[in-house]
Amino acid sequence: MTAGPRRGPARPGDGWPGDFADPTTPVAASPALVRELAAGASDTDALDARMSVCRACPRLVSWREEVAQVRRAAFASQPYWGRPVSSFGPADARILIVGLAPAAHGGNRTGRIFTGDRSGDWLFASLHRVGLATQVMSQSAGDGQRLRGTRIVAAVRCAPPANKPTTAERDTCRPWLVRDLELVRPTLRVVVVLGGFAWTALWPALAQAGYSVPAPRVPFGHGARADLPEAGVRVVGCYHPSQQNTFTGRVTEVMLDTVFGSAAALAEVGERRV
Repeated sequence: MTAGPRRGPARPGDGWPGDFADPTTPVAASPALVRELAAGASDTDALDARMSVCRACPRLVSWREEVAQVRRAAFASQPYWGRPVSSFGPADARILIVGLAPAAHGGNRTGRIFTGDRSGDWLFASLHRVGLATQVMSQSAGDGQRLRGTRIVAAVRCAPPANKPTTAERDTCRPWLVRDLELVRPTLRVVVVLGGFAWTALWPALAQAGYSVPAPRVPFGHGARADLPEAGVRVVGCYHPSQQNTFTGRVTEVMLDTVFGSAAALAEVGERRV
């Protein structure tokens, strides 16, 4: 009888595709260490490595690792990542996409944000149609998918129970987002924010990263936008391509393509596909 893949989270340095961490990567075991290690990341590779081994939120650590241990029946024969999910995309991105958090059996399984779940299928299909992704689907961390001038981040890096992180968990995770915003600032032109939770999380992160943010803040909505003139950046709201939104028609392919096509044109990235 052949043993299945090891249950539990992937070990740093064990060869998971796209894993920037190794056994020597420093671990943030508290909110204070998250702030210290995020601020000290010299580039996006170091940042992605450090965030991928974070253990600062006990509830999220317990949940993500339990999911990786138990697994969904449909994926019982597959290994699970079971760690925080790093950002995905080039360091010189001109477009930043901000999501809520990884899905328990999506990014928490595959090790890549918006990969291996229905929301990711919708997102990457749209990015491919407007020329921002090289492949129409994102199925696993080793599938060869690449983003053009675009980087995907999340307000919370661990899969939360019921897809609902607490405000304390959001705030603890914020320094990773702040550092992402600092590192991409020289090239950043557009931020596309998926959903109200990410919209709320973004503004204090922008302020902490040194961007001048509008007051009062623009309320979230699909197509909502706010310009940050000093940075030459536009922030755009977009309904999240969740199953609930796509099944009910609140989000359509045309809606996503319009947002991302406009972002690509403004940032001068990509080549629209027909």
